[in-house]
Amino acid sequence: MVRRALAHDYLYVHGGAERTLAEAHAIWPDAPVHTLLYLRDRLPADPFARMDLRTTWVDRLPARSRLARLYGLLQPLAFATVRTHADEVVSFASFGAKAINPVPGGKHLCYCFTPPRFLWGLDRGTDLRGRAAPVRAADAVVRAWLRRWDRAAAGRVTHFIAQSRAVDDRIARIYGRRAGAIVYPPVAVDRFRDRQGVAGAAYLAVARLEAFKRIDLAIEACRRLGVPLRIAGAGVDETRLRALAAGDPLITFLGAIPDDAVVREMATCRAFLHPADEDFGIAAVEAQAAGRPVIAYAGGGALETVIEGVTGTFFREPTAGSLAAALSGFDPGRYHPDDARANAARFVPDRFRAALGAAVADLGARPQIGRAHV
Repeated sequence: MVRRALAHDYLYVHGGAERTLAEAHAIWPDAPVHTLLYLRDRLPADPFARMDLRTTWVDRLPARSRLARLYGLLQPLAFATVRTHADEVVSFASFGAKAINPVPGGKHLCYCFTPPRFLWGLDRGTDLRGRAAPVRAADAVVRAWLRRWDRAAAGRVTHFIAQSRAVDDRIARIYGRRAGAIVYPPVAVDRFRDRQGVAGAAYLAVARLEAFKRIDLAIEACRRLGVPLRIAGAGVDETRLRALAAGDPLITFLGAIPDDAVVREMATCRAFLHPADEDFGIAAVEAQAAGRPVIAYAGGGALETVIEGVTGTFFREPTAGSLAAALSGFDPGRYHPDDARANAARFVPDRFRAALGAAVADLGARPQIGRAHV
């Protein structure tokens, strides 16, 4: 019998990555889960309190709740100390967890959310151009070291499983190899599908308020056209975004609202705005499960989850002007809710569990492919 362990970068937010881990744990409920740190008050007890969670020494550092994001940079040091007795490690990772090793001769299968965005130019959450030269120089040195470490950790992974074709392309470009399988992440579509709503006048964006989510494009486009926008979520970019929307009564910040409120907002929006170049984009699938069309940037996972002309439309340039042009010509009456719901059904959790279980069984039986030429 294979001794299996799971791994996850960290557990201090409850987002798509953590929901993916929860569904994977349902496949292998007896497997221990290794992670950097675990903030119990930020994640639901079910199922995380039932997991055999094994944290690193970072979980014992002071003020870990307040400094969790900063402590995330310690992943290369922390995961180097992790020891597992597993013959097979299945990690759910962007950064550190893909460095965990099985026993000698074992396999490490990495379900990759994306290569780390902050390292590989996929976004820069902090603009350092206005900082002092020593700060910029130090940042360049640290990122160069972390890139070397990240590539080395990726080189020790037996096989990658990508969460979308867009992520597979990034793995090929950055790590020089292809994923052995693509398995789309799970989306809890049932809680949206049964909620009927009457479409209102306001557009909706739901996201963590971070720079790469590009909520600024949604704000600027809606301000130009004088149309209402409702924004659900919280995050480090919130202050800047509120400043962009200052004085516009049609822009409403809802904050971090409960799941039931998200369902109501999605069921009654004019359309869902998805302006980011996402790895996959769970919220865009949720909006379709609620029967609403999506207006998305034509990049990343949205190209795999939105059917143009059937469940939504795309804007082609990552600019407010391009999004505004898509909004000005948008007619929600062209899109039927049943088409959106049918498309969202492709991503139900049962399908994810079946696909992931099959991929792990298949790839676990193969030899390591090493660094393939792509």
